[in-house]
Amino acid sequence: MKKRILGTALAATALTLGLAAPASAASGTPCGGVQNGACVQLSTNQAWLVYDGGASYGPVPITTGRPGYETPVGTFPVLRKVKDDWSVPYNAPMPNSVYFTADGIAFHEGSLTDQSHGCVHLGPDASVVFFDNLFPGEQVQVVP
Repeated sequence: MKKRILGTALAATALTLGLAAPASAASGTPCGGVQNGACVQLSTNQAWLVYDGGASYGPVPITTGRPGYETPVGTFPVLRKVKDDWSVPYNAPMPNSVYFTADGIAFHEGSLTDQSHGCVHLGPDASVVFFDNLFPGEQVQVVP
């Protein structure tokens, strides 16, 4: 069973305060069209989990791809998860990997100060939450 963090409380608070997001946006995030999955905003270095169209966790700080290895913008399906993966090309650990592109871009625990080779780095605690709450077939939207 999926853990959902603050989803109902966040939605109830938003309704109580009369707050509303545009119909196409996942409430509490800059992403549109994601009903269940994750949202990444490159310009602010932030990510959210989305459940039932609203932010259920986040924003959390992230780092993304360095020049020449930019994290791709678009909407992608979660493809697979690997608890303790290893990057062969970069000879580095990739704990709590959640892959969302066929060429190896994933959320995983990593440096929040150094840019990646395209992956979305999360802090240790956030990487566990993303790993535990993202599932194959859900959507990841990356916006500028």
